[in-house]
Amino acid sequence: MSGFVGRRTELAMLRKRLDRVTATATGVAVTLRGRRQIGKSRLVQEFCDRSGVPYFYFTATKGMSPVESAERFSTDLRDSKLPADPEQVPTVTSGNWTDALRVLAGALPSRPSIVVIDELPWLAEQDEVFDGALQTAWDRLLSTRPVLLLLLGSDLHMMERLTSYERPFFGRADAMVLGPLDPAEIGGALGLAGADAIDAYLLTGGLPGILRAWPSGTPALDFVETECADPFSPLFGVPESVLLAEFPAPDQSQRVLEAIGAGARTQAAIAATAGGRAGPLKSGSLSPLLARLVQDKRIIAAEQPLSTQPGKPALYRIADHNLRLYLGMLRTAAEQSRRGRPEAAFRVIGRRWPSLRGRAVEPLIREALTLAALAGELPWPGVEAVGGWWNRRFDPEIDLVGADRSPVARTIVFTGSIKWLSGPFDRHDLAALRRDALAVPGFTAGTALAAVSLSGLAPDVPADDLALVWGPEDVVRAWG
Repeated sequence: MSGFVGRRTELAMLRKRLDRVTATATGVAVTLRGRRQIGKSRLVQEFCDRSGVPYFYFTATKGMSPVESAERFSTDLRDSKLPADPEQVPTVTSGNWTDALRVLAGALPSRPSIVVIDELPWLAEQDEVFDGALQTAWDRLLSTRPVLLLLLGSDLHMMERLTSYERPFFGRADAMVLGPLDPAEIGGALGLAGADAIDAYLLTGGLPGILRAWPSGTPALDFVETECADPFSPLFGVPESVLLAEFPAPDQSQRVLEAIGAGARTQAAIAATAGGRAGPLKSGSLSPLLARLVQDKRIIAAEQPLSTQPGKPALYRIADHNLRLYLGMLRTAAEQSRRGRPEAAFRVIGRRWPSLRGRAVEPLIREALTLAALAGELPWPGVEAVGGWWNRRFDPEIDLVGADRSPVARTIVFTGSIKWLSGPFDRHDLAALRRDALAVPGFTAGTALAAVSLSGLAPDVPADDLALVWGPEDVVRAWG
């Protein structure tokens, strides 16, 4: 893949705000948060290049002192195309961000412009009064000028805190969240369709840094086999850098994450896998770790069974697909690649890929069905949530449950099965679905049945027995 792809919606949202700046001659502030390697900087640079207005782009450096940061901010400002007279931009040596932002205000032109501050949480980390200085400068100096202020950050929790109720910048910025490229965007960029586009999404997590190395029209396993000969491939390097950024030193959080990546899904299984010689992690230690990884880091997702009754236990998974597959197989393959054994690396992936793909595709299919339901493209009105259902024994475990709300529904509209391994959905799969669906609280004789299958339906399955049958193309089309 080459060039800039996708992000039409995000570019349009940024353009809308720049148009507001132009129309009102006043400032607009936007916070843009998203995981590392998701493409925030690339998106904003593309927008700045297309905007047709002068801009200043500043990227903070982690660990730099406030004195160094403020001085470099003013130096970079002077070197940019924003000020009409660069020689009139003073160098800030005080380390005072109030002074630095005052210098910025003095350099703004009278016509619309853009100011970008990237990795904003690192500035707040270095200087505890930065948030207050930013708020003061915005209220007194910047908001009355025709400037679009874009504040970027990868630390999701800190970016949310910046505009939360108790923080100085509350109510002053529009909040945008940047997610990964979706399967349809990836398919279009790589010239892949259906199952191949889904495989590419699962392997890359929709991260542009990996997709740029992917030759157009190349199926997933062909690409992976080539990359196994390159120990420095972004397929391995990007998720590794994400882990190092999130967990710079090994700790219990990392052990918990790796336990989930190894396949532990319940709290009990995670506790046992992440524990040490002293035994499983205690609930008093594990519960806050899981809460932090779910709520603050957003690096894992917690899922509840969906039915008309509250259910347990919660199941945990790695939220990012590329990181999930990295922990499940790519890291081991990378180790073999670094030892000069590309064939061994690819054998690892060949053994683990089918089962990992079969599990990893499930949340993606649920998301696709949810999007289709909300767009009115499913045969049932009123479906607003699609999840799965299981009991404490995981016998049975239902792949798909469509309902009017979650996590406790009023009405179960359909139940379904996902078959993403070898072979089409056959009469044995249909019989198992009919039998197991009876256990779902809220299932009735009028509840519809659905199947999502990699290889379609077998000839022995009457089409009328299923109200919905989806294949890979239907899954991708949900984002089209």
